[in-house]
Amino acid sequence: MDMRTIGSLKVSVVGLGCNNFGMRIGRKETAAVVDAALDAGINFFDTADIYGGTKSETYLGAALGARRDDIVLATKFGAAYEGHEGGASAAYIRRAVEDSLTRLGTDHIDLYQQHVPDSKTPVAETIGALAELVAEGKVREFGCSNFSVDMLDGAEVATPPGRPGYVSVQNQYNILYREPEDGVLEHCERTGMAFLPYFPLASGLLSGKYRAGEPPPEGTRLAAMGDRAAGQLSDERLAIVAALDGLAGRHGHRVLDLAFGWLLARPAVASVIAGATRPEQIAANVSAGQWEPGEEVLAEVDALAPR
Repeated sequence: MDMRTIGSLKVSVVGLGCNNFGMRIGRKETAAVVDAALDAGINFFDTADIYGGTKSETYLGAALGARRDDIVLATKFGAAYEGHEGGASAAYIRRAVEDSLTRLGTDHIDLYQQHVPDSKTPVAETIGALAELVAEGKVREFGCSNFSVDMLDGAEVATPPGRPGYVSVQNQYNILYREPEDGVLEHCERTGMAFLPYFPLASGLLSGKYRAGEPPPEGTRLAAMGDRAAGQLSDERLAIVAALDGLAGRHGHRVLDLAFGWLLARPAVASVIAGATRPEQIAANVSAGQWEPGEEVLAEVDALAPR
């Protein structure tokens, strides 16, 4: 498995998004997925305190057990959930990190990410509180999520020279959703921040599971969404996916491979953190991360799914 960096951390270019743990799969199934990921060489596991109603952190920590120090463990704070008001104040961060450490069964978090912006708290306060956790050894690096380029610029200004700051930003990004190209990726390349794309498969559309004129396969994320998935499964989007699948097929690959390879062609992207509910999905994701599409293929993607 190739490795890239997030600050001082070395992570596998294919990671595991753990949002399904405690929500779509239980403790036993989570353990099977985690085992498969470790066996495949994945060392980057990304979760959040709100995933699975806090069960994701608990299930992940239990599944890792004594192998905790073999991996780079990332989680998030700041989104509200039952009994927690959310936010990024110094006081809330103190509470949230202790809760996550307990659920994960560890004494430190490798990458601690602010899940959502907090307009009520000065970013300097947030960065200062996170820097204190780094000094105490409870956090190795910290990042942010769902930040605009203006927010990233503001955080850069608010970070004291020589002090820890955000080393990563995790935003939605895939072939069908390209908003980060409007400044965020450029900011990352200029500053050396790592970019982590979430929804890399566009909620599964780029997995190749969905076909025009056919209902969503049973058990898939979009099938579970029912009528709310209508916008995702529009004829226009499915036609684009079919064209992308054809492009990948002409090069001996699948649209899944194209989704991973297209993201990893961006220098700022550190890891593609796709979710999984079954061990066999891990193998498919790892295989997909091995294709390096050339400039000609990337240009064809732009023609089929323009920015």
